[in-house]
Amino acid sequence: MKHANVALFVPHSGCRHMCSFCDQKSITGQHCRLTAQQVKDAAETALRTLHNAAQNAEIAFFGGSFTAIDRQYMLSLLQAAYPYVEKGQVSGIRVSTRPDAIDWEVLQLLKQYGVTSVELGAQSMDDGVLSANGRGHSAQDVEKASALIRKAGFSLGLQMMTGLYKSSEALDMYTAKKICAICPQTVRVYPTLVLRGTRLAQLYTDGLYAPPSLESTVALCTQLLSLFEGEGIRVIRLGLHSSEGLRSAYVAGPFHPALRQLCQSRQILCHVLEQIKKKQFPCGPLVLHVHPKTLSKLTGQKKSNLRELARRGYPAQVYQDEMLAEDVIEIEPGK
Repeated sequence: MKHANVALFVPHSGCRHMCSFCDQKSITGQHCRLTAQQVKDAAETALRTLHNAAQNAEIAFFGGSFTAIDRQYMLSLLQAAYPYVEKGQVSGIRVSTRPDAIDWEVLQLLKQYGVTSVELGAQSMDDGVLSANGRGHSAQDVEKASALIRKAGFSLGLQMMTGLYKSSEALDMYTAKKICAICPQTVRVYPTLVLRGTRLAQLYTDGLYAPPSLESTVALCTQLLSLFEGEGIRVIRLGLHSSEGLRSAYVAGPFHPALRQLCQSRQILCHVLEQIKKKQFPCGPLVLHVHPKTLSKLTGQKKSNLRELARRGYPAQVYQDEMLAEDVIEIEPGK
């Protein structure tokens, strides 16, 4: 059964730092302090709309530094959510926090109130990049917090960003490999965007920061997606969710509302090209057979993959075959 989140946002609450890229009110679209009653209302709405699927959902507190907020406020939110876990109406509670806001005491408290998953905003595993962006923690903090979370029995999630100020594609790949070594269950990948009112926006205006292009971001994130999937790590988010707040605050950067689909389509193109090379097909027409659910990813946005194959000398015809597995593409020479 497909996983779902009852997503609740606690923007900036508990955060002692203002990172170069951060404007969570624009990202989340939420400007007011989340209340315990809103937690209950969201859970009740989920129960009505998700029906039996709610049993596989987590109540998720995103957007801030959950374990660093005022302790009584944190407890009030957990106390509002916990009865739904206790009754088996949802599968658990997911929280997002900073690596330097984790210790054994707070983890035991989270467990007491039904938390099952803890996500850390690592963003980078290079101390120079972390410092340049005002993160206020080190790569070692990420490793120590991750080890505690795993030892306490929680599902571990890590978040990373590509294209940060003072980073590079090589450093982003370094971060991804360091994350793989930590062995989280899940990962979120967020390409850096320049948002109005942030320090990054000023750096961009002053010519001190140039965001990567969408094309280079798709190429990099395709590699990251393949890397994490190859290590058995689920990528549960790739790119920021499009919202009115994000669109109004957007200044520059590689935003696309369907970034994951672009990367998955690029993955398939790479797979087809590898098969062409492996089977030593001469230039000429190809026939591709795919499951119907894979068709749009194979053809690419606006048939970009088919155009690229044709550019390389392989004009292709695509046929749907429901008997094939969704991850299988059969390739044969055309006539």
